[in-house]
Amino acid sequence: MTLAPPTVEYGLLAPLLLVFGAAVVGVLVEAFCPRGVRYRIQLAVTVVAQLAALIATVGVWIDLRGADGRIAVMGSVAVDRPAVFLQGTILVIGVLSTLLMAERQSVRHAVAGAARARGLDAFTPQASAVPGSLAEKQSTAAGLVQTEVFPLTLFAVGGMMLFTGSEDLLTMFVALEVFSLPLYLMCGLARRRRLLSQEAALKYFLLGAFSSAFFLYGIALLYGYSGGLSLAGIAAAVDADTGNAGLALVGMGLLSVGVLFKVGAVPFHSWIPDVYQGAPTPVTAFMAAATKVAAFGATLRIVYVALPGMAADWRPLLWAVAILTMVVGTVTAVSQTDVKRMLAYSSVAHAGFILTGVIALNGNGLSATLFYLAAYGISTLGAFAVVSVVRTVDGDEETDMTRWAGLGRRHPLVGAVFSLFLLAFAGIPLTSGFVGKFAVFKAVAEGGAAPLVVVGVCASAVAAYFYVRVIVLMFFTDPPDDGPTVVVPSALSTATVTLSAAVTLGLGALPQPLLDLADAAGAFVR
Repeated sequence: MTLAPPTVEYGLLAPLLLVFGAAVVGVLVEAFCPRGVRYRIQLAVTVVAQLAALIATVGVWIDLRGADGRIAVMGSVAVDRPAVFLQGTILVIGVLSTLLMAERQSVRHAVAGAARARGLDAFTPQASAVPGSLAEKQSTAAGLVQTEVFPLTLFAVGGMMLFTGSEDLLTMFVALEVFSLPLYLMCGLARRRRLLSQEAALKYFLLGAFSSAFFLYGIALLYGYSGGLSLAGIAAAVDADTGNAGLALVGMGLLSVGVLFKVGAVPFHSWIPDVYQGAPTPVTAFMAAATKVAAFGATLRIVYVALPGMAADWRPLLWAVAILTMVVGTVTAVSQTDVKRMLAYSSVAHAGFILTGVIALNGNGLSATLFYLAAYGISTLGAFAVVSVVRTVDGDEETDMTRWAGLGRRHPLVGAVFSLFLLAFAGIPLTSGFVGKFAVFKAVAEGGAAPLVVVGVCASAVAAYFYVRVIVLMFFTDPPDDGPTVVVPSALSTATVTLSAAVTLGLGALPQPLLDLADAAGAFVR
């Protein structure tokens, strides 16, 4: 028996290899470098690797000019324009998230008195210490800095990039676990409210493992139906209609559970508000932006490449899920009194809006969804970055919405920037959110699902209420005497907020370049 040696197209996989290689380097830095220099080395490695991978992604995009794409690593990884577009988006979000996670204005470097507790370091100095224990107090007093988060972020980014480009279901499952496991850990690393953070990590882990089991069982059933794991092979089996249709339907349903859990669609959304609230805010920002891009990228690949022949079966299912997601996310967000939970349910509602682009099942739907993912991801990252700098006098994040009264009066710049992100979420003209919603609604109407547009427009109108309510609270309500303050961040967090705001406004005023880029990425390789 002769086994053919595996072939690896290193040039096409350069972005992935750079990220995963840097993640391994980060692990070695944690193991061998002195504690005092780890932070600077880890930050440099993480940022440089992602920027290098972004440059490599541009090179791959240029190489694909005039071609639909290529299948690499013996049929397991697709390198096509949608995958490269999504990978570039994930890398941009990854770089900005890294800058936010790198904020280290800790107690050790602050002045005495009330300002001592206003550090912006979001991560516990010793994750293994029991909350409130002597070991935790000693590590805090010693000024220890958490740096394991940087290689974990790189592994998560690499897994997300692979997830969007997986051409067979086994690779897709491996990628799912590669980016999920670091996120489970990162959710439990909050510096303050440690028990809430650890509860969030445990909930995310248990529910995530449960959804992964559904995903894996769906893979097994589709393998039994088609005799293979490649998406193209499954599509061929569906077109030939020679297998057991029951296996295909049940397998498709179980596979959908896994990806709908990651996008936060109803009824698989229950983890989102608790995890978003309990996780360190930089991690919440990263999850809310990048995970949604990766999960929808995999969903698009599954429905456009593997299951277009079963559209009559899965489209009614996604119709119901999209409507429920838009309605439940919007209605529940109205009653929230915590800023992070409000943004969490807003994320649920936006998952429903993005699902309408998936349901369109046409070229315009694919392009519009890609644009929406990029625009929404950047705005979400910026919104959570603003939340991270609003603090109580004790240094804790102030997320009680009633305490934000008059914040825009006391800190006009912060109020204006946060208002910009909220208006983008509401889909107000001259913001990226308006262009994204208009594009997906237009595409889904062309795809024969006009009733979804009606539901989406109504949900957007209701959503505008709770976004505008926060703006009114910040600018037109008298502030309390002991209201929260805004901690001036370092250049790292400032860069994240500034760039996110600029992109949000820029894509609203001049969206055409990114729309053209998304339109050029509007076809999967088969």
